[in-house]
Amino acid sequence: MEIMPDEAGGDWDGGVYSPDRGALPLFTDLYQLRMLQAYFEEGMMEEAVFSLFVRRLPPRRNLLIACGLDTVARCLERIRFTPSDLSYLDSLGEFSGRFLDWLGGFRFTGDVRAVREGTPVFAREPIMEVSAPLPQAQLIETFVLNQIQLQTMLASKAYRLVAAADGRPVVDFGARRIHGIDAAVHAARAFYVAGISATSNVLGGRLHGVPLAGTMAHSYIQSHEDELAAFRAFSRLYPETVLLVDTYDPIGGVKNVIRLAESLGDDFAVRAIRIDSGDLLDLSMRAREALDAAGLHRVEILASGGLDEDAISDLVSAGAPIDGFGVGTGMGVSSDAPYLDIVYKMTAYAGRGRVKLSAFKEVLPGPKQVFRASDCAFDTGDIIARADEDLRGRPLLSDVMRGGRRLRHTVVDIDAVRRYAAEQLARLPASTRGITVCDRPYPVEASAALRDYHCEVSMRTAS
Repeated sequence: MEIMPDEAGGDWDGGVYSPDRGALPLFTDLYQLRMLQAYFEEGMMEEAVFSLFVRRLPPRRNLLIACGLDTVARCLERIRFTPSDLSYLDSLGEFSGRFLDWLGGFRFTGDVRAVREGTPVFAREPIMEVSAPLPQAQLIETFVLNQIQLQTMLASKAYRLVAAADGRPVVDFGARRIHGIDAAVHAARAFYVAGISATSNVLGGRLHGVPLAGTMAHSYIQSHEDELAAFRAFSRLYPETVLLVDTYDPIGGVKNVIRLAESLGDDFAVRAIRIDSGDLLDLSMRAREALDAAGLHRVEILASGGLDEDAISDLVSAGAPIDGFGVGTGMGVSSDAPYLDIVYKMTAYAGRGRVKLSAFKEVLPGPKQVFRASDCAFDTGDIIARADEDLRGRPLLSDVMRGGRRLRHTVVDIDAVRRYAAEQLARLPASTRGITVCDRPYPVEASAALRDYHCEVSMRTAS
């Protein structure tokens, strides 16, 4: 086991974490702190196991792509209560001096097991399991749920757009409408993990190493006396650029690109045009015809403007001569499924399995493992098992943190995560990878030993 050295990562205080504080300890729900004080007073410090999983997939989702583990592990290493945090808690009048003194020394010393980022996951399967003294495992619930929920939701949405584009690049244009800076920065990474080609978000690119892409806005065209003058000025500064052609009239804009090419001759290096509104199928076909007739076969056509996976799929199916897509709001807020039914539930305390017996909110007890079975190169189904079982298939959960420190092998660059995600997705049945709902969902079941243990713990709990 090789532990990562305690080095600061990143240099941005984006509201949730910073290099010296990790997960802001006050980013929690008040009831967590109230429970912590109760645990402290009762001396309940034995090890607890909490499991993070999605109860059910959102409508129209055949799978989710696990994402956000890097953020969580990085921040758990550095969680601290500062004097100003403790002063604020003291001002609430709810917490004793003894308890606040104890919080002053709070550190996360637990273990974390999780699926690798980029792994396709399904309902009920543990994405992450935390084993730590009860107060530690409890306090981090809000933060862990927030980060894994957001990044998994957005990676899963982005994958659908990539699948719909069928090999054509998709660029993230969503930062301006994503819900806050922190979400937008993490979204850039989650999108890239899922297969998005680049982002327009410069901060996301800088912090996460995501390739950047961008063209121009309509305001640039509007600020010039005419469209052709704007094209000429911009291409002089950025010869291999993309020109936005629909500020006034899309086909008129294409004709101005052709005029620019005629005037520049061999110096014309414009790479593509972008159409941002209107009937994208009709306009792309007319634009392609005009460009080809002018000998501009190498000039590509990019499309944007209110796109989602259904619109992209329809364009691709109809044979639209579009070479790439820019997607903003629909992907940035996962508009058709803007949240996951994700939970973080206690499954063991002091060495004994724990369950929840509420209707439709089943919790499987104890530490667990997920085994993914394969037939040749393709995956055929998953079994959720007890952690000490050894079943057919490859185990998905592995050690990420020990004693509150990340293990070195878990720290990989974003391109490695992206490649892994693509490889794992390619192993799934074609119907599961698609953007329409499967008639036969990917099989997931609990092992016989886990089912028996669930019955045993449920009977003990109910008696």
